[in-house]
Amino acid sequence: MTTVVAVRKNGQVAIAADTLVTFGDTRLLHRFEDNTKVFKLDAPVGPTYIGMAGTVAHFPVLRKSLAAMPPEQRLLATRDEIFDTFSRLHPMLKDHFFLQTKEDDNDPYESSQFSVLIANAAGIFGLYSYREVFEFKEFWGIGSGRSFALGAMHAVYGRVKTAREVAQAGVNAGCTFDRNSEGPVDIFTLKMKGSR
Repeated sequence: MTTVVAVRKNGQVAIAADTLVTFGDTRLLHRFEDNTKVFKLDAPVGPTYIGMAGTVAHFPVLRKSLAAMPPEQRLLATRDEIFDTFSRLHPMLKDHFFLQTKEDDNDPYESSQFSVLIANAAGIFGLYSYREVFEFKEFWGIGSGRSFALGAMHAVYGRVKTAREVAQAGVNAGCTFDRNSEGPVDIFTLKMKGSR
C-alpha cells in the first residue's frame, strides 16, 4: 500500500509520502513511473495538500472531483468543514466515478473508500471511509507502513525542531520496514495560520 504521514510542530505543518506503486507482488518504483501520493489543492484556507492510501484509482478521482467543486464548497479548515465537503462530494463519487460504496454487510453508512490525510495552514486532519474526520495535534500516518511511521515519529518528535524532520523520519521508517513502501519521499511543508 503506502506510507503517508502528516505532522504539526512549531508553527509548521508537513505531509510526506513514499512513491511506490504495487500490483499484488509486483512493485513499480518511482524510477519507472512518476507516482505521487500527495496532491495540492487550492482552497479558501489556502494551499492544501492531500495524501491518500489505497487503490491507485482513488487518486485521479479524488483530485478531479475536488477540483471540480466550486471553491466556496471546497472548505477544508475545520473538522466540520471537511466533513461537509466530503459529504457533498460523496454523491458525485457515486454518480460520476462509479464508486462502490459497500465494504461490509454491516456498514453503518455508505463508504467513500478513502483513507486521507489533509495538511494546510489550519492544521492536519485525517478522513476515513465513513467520512469520519480527525484533527491531529502532533502527527499521524496512514497506509501499510503506518505503524512503523508512528513509532519513528513518536521517537523523534521531542528531539527535532521541524515538522519536516518528523515527517521524514516517519516515511523513512515506513520505507525501511514496510514491503509496500519505497522512496524517494515527497515532502511538502506550510506555515500554520498565525505563525511567524
